[in-house]
Amino acid sequence: MRIGIIALLHESNTFVRQPTTLKQFHEDLYLEGEALRSQLADSHHEIGGFFAGLEQCCRNGDVVAVPLLATRATPAGVITEDTMDTLVARMLTIVAATHELDGILVAAHGAAVSQSAADADGYWLSKLRKQVGKKMPIVGTLDAHANLSPLMVNACDVLVAYRTNPHLDQRARGIEAATLMVRTLRDELHPTMAARFPPVVINIDRQCTSEPHLQRHYQFADAQLSQPKVLSNSILLGFPYADVAEMGASIIVVTDDDTKLAEQLADELVDRLWQHRADFVGQLTSIDSALKACESDDQSRYCLLDMGDNVGGGSAADGTTLAAALLARRLGPSFVCLYDPEAVVACNAAGIGAELSLEIGGKVDDRHGSPLQVEVRVLSLHSGHFREDAPRHGGIIEFDQGATAVIETLDRSLTIMLTSRRMVPFSLQQIKSCQLDPRQFRILVAKGVNAPMAAYREVCDKFQRVNTIGSTSADLHQLEFHNRRRNLFPFESI
Repeated sequence: MRIGIIALLHESNTFVRQPTTLKQFHEDLYLEGEALRSQLADSHHEIGGFFAGLEQCCRNGDVVAVPLLATRATPAGVITEDTMDTLVARMLTIVAATHELDGILVAAHGAAVSQSAADADGYWLSKLRKQVGKKMPIVGTLDAHANLSPLMVNACDVLVAYRTNPHLDQRARGIEAATLMVRTLRDELHPTMAARFPPVVINIDRQCTSEPHLQRHYQFADAQLSQPKVLSNSILLGFPYADVAEMGASIIVVTDDDTKLAEQLADELVDRLWQHRADFVGQLTSIDSALKACESDDQSRYCLLDMGDNVGGGSAADGTTLAAALLARRLGPSFVCLYDPEAVVACNAAGIGAELSLEIGGKVDDRHGSPLQVEVRVLSLHSGHFREDAPRHGGIIEFDQGATAVIETLDRSLTIMLTSRRMVPFSLQQIKSCQLDPRQFRILVAKGVNAPMAAYREVCDKFQRVNTIGSTSADLHQLEFHNRRRNLFPFESI
């Protein structure tokens, strides 16, 4: 059994003005052939799970993993038409040139949008299905933030979504998908899949799967898995920053040759989400309230989650609203990371130990706060490369945030990391690799909502999700939707 492996991954924020180009895919991840195995087989990513699952299922060499293509870009604006065409054409060319494939494992994000296809994942999966025909099994993984579509479902035999947010089970889901693929090819299973699309949006600040309001629904889903004919089920939380018709929560149930049961169990999960829909409305905390909490509890180390400038959701990474508030309050040693290539160049020119006046942040657009004028001292300069070996959100091991400068304000109340590339705050190695101890700070700002918690819970006692402005604002009423479904809770009272 020769099983191909393909990944085309992007989370596209349609409220970000700058589109995503081919260059950004090549800068983040672009691998063909055996390079996938050498770089990703040991990763915590679902691709690592594909390789591991196929190896575990192998009997006397009867299962062979055939790595084809894996590409990913950091979340940002919609994918340009040329970029999408180029990636899909290359994928199909590689598949056509690879003989005797028996099945294909695919890793799709589920919230990709291109200029030519609002449902970009459904588009490329449908192209793949057309090329390989109806009989070849296609089994795929999806991010928990997927905006599921009928096109995605119709193109695949099985779809499996992450069950955790922060995403710590990606490798496990890859193993699950690979196992289902091999058992299908051995004629041990005949997967049947049902999908449901309830008219519900789960606010981004209510998407942590370990919190009680969500955990109970996953426990119910886990109980469904105990039924002999149930192979898999998924609760997809949705990605609210894609203004597309598919935006919102969804459900998948996969059974062994029992469509009626799959539909019944999917309906049960939908009913539960609908009955508890009020739990999924955003609970928004202002900057002032968050900082007052820090002031009143000087014995705890806080992580302030900058929801409006959520880099993992495609935002600018240079939002200044929390940094400005911390400068004004002087609550103690605090840390923030800002994307600002110009300021990095200035710091490199000045050198370590130099004192200078800088205008930092707020430069990508006018949605994330104004640039800050600060008097600073350059503490250190770095390449921006770091490695994370522990399971973390996104399953990424190697990181590159470009040339990096660490500065501090002259009163030493705020330490600022300046990067040349936008960087997701998924690893404490981002801080440690720059000769900083995260425990030296009383307040750490992480530009995310749930994803940073997997790493930052090691050093932070408390977390505050802060309702800041930006292209990933948690207040969805601040975003202008044109293409979403109508009669969608909580936008409309249904």
